[in-house]
Amino acid sequence: MARTDFLDRIRVALTALVILHHAAIMFGASGGWYLIYPTTHVAERLPLTIFVSVNQAFFMGFFFLLSGYFSAMSYERKGTARFARDRLLRLGIPLLVYGFVIGPLTVALAATREGEPFFATWAALTARLYFNIGPLWFALALLIFSAAYLLWRQLSGSTGLGNWSPSHRTLLLAALVTGAGAFLLRLVMPVGQDIWGLQIGYFVSYTVLFAGGCAMAGSRWLERVGPEQANRWRLMAWIVAPLLFVYGIVLSLVQGKPFDTEGGWTLPALAYAFWEPFVAWGIILAMLARFRREEHASPRWQPWAAQAYAAYILHPPVLTAIGLATATLPMPNMLKFVLSGAIGVAASFLAARLGLRLPGAKSIL
Repeated sequence: MARTDFLDRIRVALTALVILHHAAIMFGASGGWYLIYPTTHVAERLPLTIFVSVNQAFFMGFFFLLSGYFSAMSYERKGTARFARDRLLRLGIPLLVYGFVIGPLTVALAATREGEPFFATWAALTARLYFNIGPLWFALALLIFSAAYLLWRQLSGSTGLGNWSPSHRTLLLAALVTGAGAFLLRLVMPVGQDIWGLQIGYFVSYTVLFAGGCAMAGSRWLERVGPEQANRWRLMAWIVAPLLFVYGIVLSLVQGKPFDTEGGWTLPALAYAFWEPFVAWGIILAMLARFRREEHASPRWQPWAAQAYAAYILHPPVLTAIGLATATLPMPNMLKFVLSGAIGVAASFLAARLGLRLPGAKSIL
């Protein structure tokens, strides 16, 4: 098994988690999605919101960490011109196709819930060049980060990748700096506000993790995270993760109003800003250590890994269609989440497999 095979398996797991995350929002968790069927039952809304909150703390940041890691290696192999061309092809083309085609299609699909005709709505959106970035904000962010990395390599005169590995103290300092930076940033850009589809309030951790991935590429540290370091941070995540929810429940009961962590000079916003990186570091290191130990993983993972990026791109219309179909079933929203999430993961990867058969798709995706 190649040294990075386990990182590919992590990408598959994270892609599946993205789909489940959006299924949870669709059926009652806090957040935004194309199609939402809210629930008034606390027994459903609370666990779904906890699920998406923990996901939000780490899963996209983990994608940025891996992207930085492999971007630095790619630059080293390809040089400036080929690296720039590769980034534009692999990120720019999917961004445009999603924004002008798949995104409007998903919006039109969701609008059928209100009785709007699908094809007429999609045609109208397409005719006025409606652009919907959806989850491809990630591709836009990576284009920006890749350009910044390329510029840094050019201006710094840096040659080679170096051999840096983070110590426990460095990881702790990074978590504290990330928490402080997120709190300060959210004073002016609270969670929920976006620019070009980018939720800027989360970008301190995304920037730190992308930069960290670039810095660790030379030492290949992600492929040799030690069990002692992973266990220490796993324990940290287990301790820290429940604290925010306990605090939120108690404060909501005492004050009689929602627990607002989006930003501002408030203790909940401060707690949330510092909670995120400690949970993220713990889950990320635990997953790296766990997946690396599985040296004899089934070869069935390999085609899934090749399809993960396409599944990420195609999952919104797939999941929205499944949501429309399952919404009418006589069952609680929690069961609809489980059903639509499971079918959504399988169907998105199937759609990816079919999509990759299109001419030129494999060279981009």
